[in-house]
Amino acid sequence: MAWDFETDQEFAEQLAWMRSFIDHELIPLEPVFDELPYDEWSVVRRQLQEQVKARGLWGAFLDPRLGGAGFGQMKLALMSEVIGRCMMSMTVFGVQAPDSGNMELLAHGADEAQKERWLWPNLRGEISSAFALTEPFHAGADPTVIGTTAVLDGDEWVLNGRKWFITNGSVADIVLVFAETTPEGRPHRHASVFVVPAGTPGMEIVRDIGTMAAPDAVFGRPGNHAEIRFRDCRVSGEHLIGAPGEGFVLAQQRLGGGRIHHAMRWLGQAQRSLDIMCERAVSRTSHGRLLGEHQMVQDYVALSHMEIQAARLLTFRTAWRMDRDGARAVRAELGMVKAHVSKVVLGVLDRTIQVCGALGYSSDLPVEAWYRSTRFGPIGDGPDELHKSVLARTLLAGYSPVEGWPSEHIPSRRPAAEAKWAQLRAAAGLT
Repeated sequence: MAWDFETDQEFAEQLAWMRSFIDHELIPLEPVFDELPYDEWSVVRRQLQEQVKARGLWGAFLDPRLGGAGFGQMKLALMSEVIGRCMMSMTVFGVQAPDSGNMELLAHGADEAQKERWLWPNLRGEISSAFALTEPFHAGADPTVIGTTAVLDGDEWVLNGRKWFITNGSVADIVLVFAETTPEGRPHRHASVFVVPAGTPGMEIVRDIGTMAAPDAVFGRPGNHAEIRFRDCRVSGEHLIGAPGEGFVLAQQRLGGGRIHHAMRWLGQAQRSLDIMCERAVSRTSHGRLLGEHQMVQDYVALSHMEIQAARLLTFRTAWRMDRDGARAVRAELGMVKAHVSKVVLGVLDRTIQVCGALGYSSDLPVEAWYRSTRFGPIGDGPDELHKSVLARTLLAGYSPVEGWPSEHIPSRRPAAEAKWAQLRAAAGLT
């Protein structure tokens, strides 16, 4: 199967419609988006979502058997790149985190009654969800260490513990909570996933946490990250997804493709940032010349373009391999894509700010806000250092230790080289 990163004409037309829709309906709202009344935006968003659904582009990340369109990772990568031009478009296309990952988890782990209750309404956009794994007193880089517990009491589970940095936790209709149920199964078979509806007694939304992106977080806005406390929070046995101890198996269902989609959205953002940089470079003069005529600015433009294109190819190749071989076969590559692209986009954003000067640093352009929000990229979904460590271990596993010289990868010493040359000369009939 040869590499082929192009798409068919019909889907190319869909991508063109997406770009026009995002550029003309959503990007113009960016300067005032954070000021829009949430209730009014919800009504407008639903109208926009209906246009997306009419094109067959809603919730496209799920397989047809799971209620989605079944486009495959390559087409999803191309879609994600367009969506990345304006991050608010994720909710309009039904691919926003954490809902998209939660839907994949529910699609693979929930029984039919649970799907009817939570998955299908979530897929239709009727309810929203959050994913509560990270805890304040344990390293997020090691999700196998969990302090939150769930103890079976009759036909109910009793949850106790604390979670934090839970995206949309203060506004979600349901929260998927990781808790330890079977300590003897540590490190990978001890946690389980529970659905806890908003308003359940014992689940307290402590606060929305201020961040670089939103230092003065207004409580209850979508996209915020909440701290949640569980104190004798009771849910029925019907709220357990899968079997006790299957939490990490189910969690893997929400990670693979998501890393490709994250990366391509970042690259869509990086390309739009480069567009801003280039427009500035051909519009503004400095010391009697256009910015784009200064060699340093040319270096910024060229380097940004090269990095974006190289990262696109890396991500496309991983998506292509995932379509062909499955997520397990490209586990290390998925981490490589996430770690590499998260650095590329920050580099492009930083150069754009530099070329645009005070304008780039100001909120008159969206780049400074992108920079603040995207800085979470190297931390979220597993820190980049962890992904690079997995990649290195995977690569090193393909090598074996050697003693002495020569080896396959190290030039031989001179006597061996002379002996080989003599052998070749003799075979060629040279005296």
